[in-house]
Amino acid sequence: MPEMLEAEMARVVLDDRALGRQIAKVHAPDAWFVKRGATPTMVRSALRNHRFVAARRIGKQLLLDLDHDGPTLGLHLGMSGRVIVDGVEAGDPLLYATNRDDPAWRRFGVTFSDGGSLWLRDPRRLGAVELDPDETRWGPDASEATRSYLAGLLANSSAPIKALLMDQSKIAGLGNLLTDETLWRTGIDPARSARSLTRDDVARLHRTMRTTVRTLGRRGGSHTGDHMAGRVPGGACPRDGAAMLRRQIGGRTTYSCVLHQR
Repeated sequence: MPEMLEAEMARVVLDDRALGRQIAKVHAPDAWFVKRGATPTMVRSALRNHRFVAARRIGKQLLLDLDHDGPTLGLHLGMSGRVIVDGVEAGDPLLYATNRDDPAWRRFGVTFSDGGSLWLRDPRRLGAVELDPDETRWGPDASEATRSYLAGLLANSSAPIKALLMDQSKIAGLGNLLTDETLWRTGIDPARSARSLTRDDVARLHRTMRTTVRTLGRRGGSHTGDHMAGRVPGGACPRDGAAMLRRQIGGRTTYSCVLHQR
């Protein structure tokens, strides 16, 4: 499932292949997919004859800036979206969604004047396209959040630590897999109250969060964590062999070790 690592892979493909090319045609066949007050007609008008000049990312959100003071195009991959530029798909095949390229799942795209194309394919239709996203609605990227910021965030919340880490308005980029991997590596129960963490807990969590993002980024995505081996019903902890507990926390299926996560 796309998290910040998969979004970063998409950003790299966009940066390498989509910039500086004139947009000849905009394909927005699904009006429901265009969000926050925009319409397909507005998006077509805003993008046509422009060029993308920068590909950015905040958390899971992709941002494509246009030339000549044009608007920024926001792309969100949802739970199953993938970016395709000139037939090149960003990232490894998805684990929890089909990777079949059904034309009906191409929710948005552009054709460049040179004949190439950019598409956002989303079988589950949970992604989105918008113009000039409000970038203040996301917290700092998980790779950039400081320890002091994290400490202040946790101290002011009684929410389960997992739910807080996955709140994109607080910290941007962590999804279900990265959060479970980080807490498993840190030894913190995902249901534990955020404000119950000690100063040492926060320091360890901050260090592990950044290390986890870097390590799994090098490996190829959020699905490459050590924790994944035990992420099945009846699974055992890859670290100590204890039972893995399966729960719903923050609305997401959560796996944690009954022994070393406290």
